[in-house]
Amino acid sequence: MDVSQYLEIFIDETKEHLQSLNTQILDLEQDPESEDTINEIFRAAHSLKGMAGTMGYKRMQNLTHDMENVFSEVRNGNIKVGANMIDILFQCLDALEEYLDTIQTTADEGTNENEPLIKALNQILAGSEAEEAEDGEKDKWTQIVLGTSEKSVIGKAQEEGKNVFGLTVYIQESCILKAARAFLVIKAVEELGEIIVSAPATQDIEDERFGNDFSIIVITDKALEDLTKAAEAVSEIETVAGGSIDLSAETSEPKAVPVAEQKQETAAPVAATGTKVAATPAATKQDKKAVVAKPVVNRTVRVDIEKLDSLMNLVSELIIAKNSLVSRTANNENEVSDIEYLESVTTNLHESVMKVRMVPIESVVQKFPRMIRDLQKKLGKKMELYMSGEETELDRTVVDEIGDPLMHLLRNAADHGLENAELRQERGKPEVGSIHLDAYQDGNNVIIEVSDDGGGIDIDSVKQKAIERGVVTPDQAGSMSDKDVMELLFLPSFSTAKEVTDVSGRGVGLDVVKSKIESLSGEVSVKSKYGEGSTWSIRLPLTLAIIQALMVVVGDEKYAISLGSIETIENITNNDINYVQAKEVINLRGTVIPLIRLDEMLDIREERSTSEDLIVVIVRKGEQRAGLIVDELMGQQEIVIKSLGKYISKCKYISGATILGNGEVALIIDANAMI
Repeated sequence: MDVSQYLEIFIDETKEHLQSLNTQILDLEQDPESEDTINEIFRAAHSLKGMAGTMGYKRMQNLTHDMENVFSEVRNGNIKVGANMIDILFQCLDALEEYLDTIQTTADEGTNENEPLIKALNQILAGSEAEEAEDGEKDKWTQIVLGTSEKSVIGKAQEEGKNVFGLTVYIQESCILKAARAFLVIKAVEELGEIIVSAPATQDIEDERFGNDFSIIVITDKALEDLTKAAEAVSEIETVAGGSIDLSAETSEPKAVPVAEQKQETAAPVAATGTKVAATPAATKQDKKAVVAKPVVNRTVRVDIEKLDSLMNLVSELIIAKNSLVSRTANNENEVSDIEYLESVTTNLHESVMKVRMVPIESVVQKFPRMIRDLQKKLGKKMELYMSGEETELDRTVVDEIGDPLMHLLRNAADHGLENAELRQERGKPEVGSIHLDAYQDGNNVIIEVSDDGGGIDIDSVKQKAIERGVVTPDQAGSMSDKDVMELLFLPSFSTAKEVTDVSGRGVGLDVVKSKIESLSGEVSVKSKYGEGSTWSIRLPLTLAIIQALMVVVGDEKYAISLGSIETIENITNNDINYVQAKEVINLRGTVIPLIRLDEMLDIREERSTSEDLIVVIVRKGEQRAGLIVDELMGQQEIVIKSLGKYISKCKYISGATILGNGEVALIIDANAMI
């Protein structure tokens, strides 16, 4: 069967199950007794096992199978959840992630058998089976009913001083040739005594018509230990339970269980160590029902992102065509109403497509609680991660890109931000440090903040490092504001860490964060108070494809400026311009704002009268503002952003281009880069 056509679905669903397992195991660590969590983990592992088996990924199937077995025992009450189990389960998830990465790259799971993890899971299970054996729950030989002739033989043997033992032999569930293993056990035991009864019958065992265990009654001169050792010496035998038979005690007489019923029972949860059967038949049936019912209530559809991109491109072309019609019919009143209707339809269509492309950032931030847990152990610090606003939505293309920047900021908060327990105690802080990840919508932007209650940024230390590296001179450092000093942290290879660790300190991180966020037309800033903590803020646009823009004219060229960047538009005269450090500024209602002459910045040559009034577009980047001097305002317009590709990527002031209604191309000014 060719399953390659299902590969993408397998990858998507596996990612979902792994994320669910990460979250659920974290919850289980906090509340080991939660039955709901245990059942959820069991179901996710069960689903993963089935999917991997269907796709032919045997190694992945084996690992998830043993994980499922562990949780079968947990929910049956045979195993208690402990710290060691949680650590092993997280290692299993890492191994499954590794399988998935290999599958994504090569469509094959690789050759890593993960034997240490399989062994660790089986050791957990072995402890469970040992407890069960102590409780006598494994002695299924006691269920055998003896006929009159068997009782007579046993009675006679006991009169002669011989021993009569019942044994139940458990074969590993992964064993392929169960009948052969059972035959070898019977042969080994027969060398030490006489088997008078077996359940199921010997013929059924030879024909492999039994579960993972069988029971026998043996008359022997040897001790019980000799029999169990002989049976356990056969490979793929999990464990052997046994005991003496005393016909004089009525309560100890084995009771009958027909072979047919015993088969049904061995398919239930009594299986041997290492490969436990998951649940009772009733529970298994219930699980299957839940899985089957899910698609009926699920109201979502998986759509390839490329199909959404194609749909967005078509909407973009429709908006360009609409803009063209608007420009052609501006003076024809009869056609204005039709154009207004078309404009309404295209705007609604655009909003609908955008909503389809919007996904909650939850898919990105879900993996961070696990990361903080691991960092807590690695760094030897106590910390808690608090998250809010996971339901905040962003364009799918943006969400896919922000995972790494957020990971860098969280790792920095854990490693550099939070102090060790002794220092926190000295400063009168709680022993457990707090890291907050908060997301919320602000107009046409989404703000994501990463904050901590740690030591904050040591401004003097950053200045000293900058002077050592020759980034600034001592005189410049002396006149820099705290905000300017903190901006130095975003320089490439700039790190104040005293030592390099595998968590951070290589000077790689904040510059990557800044470049990645700015490539998404966003911005990142930091606020910090020494000794109290830091807050890193990321501002991102809701969408990267279609925006509202202000169209302006500079010289004889048209440009677009995103409305999201614009604060106000001002008219000034040349007399309003002042100079600070030989640079042009204006004092706007008590705030000093630097001016940027777009004609000079964009190398547009033109003659301007010195007495002419100036139009200034005030743009904002975080708390910073600048005034862009333009020649003319054309008005607000919905524009489609077209990427310029790699051809002119060095021109950082331009973020893309758009096609106007008359077919002209207008460049889009990147106000953040200008500032």
